[in-house]
Amino acid sequence: DGVAQGRGIKCRLCTKALKKIQALAGDDPDEAAVVAALQKGCQALGRAKGKRCQQLVNKYRDQITEGLQNGDTPRDICTAMGICRS
Repeated sequence: DGVAQGRGIKCRLCTKALKKIQALAGDDPDEAAVVAALQKGCQALGRAKGKRCQQLVNKYRDQITEGLQNGDTPRDICTAMGICRS
């Protein structure tokens, strides 16, 4: 599957984190829902991954928020951020 290529672990972590965040944010999230989901989603990944997730989220918050509000897939968002290869 497409996730195995890309940039390996970082890409998988990004996709996994965004799937979790997307599920928490709901189907038609406003900005507040996305922000809350970003924090919860990272915590759900555990301590070590959660820390990397939080750095990612802080760096790409606007892109993630916009992507989720546009209904983009986690994979598309991670690719747009340059973490996964298309």
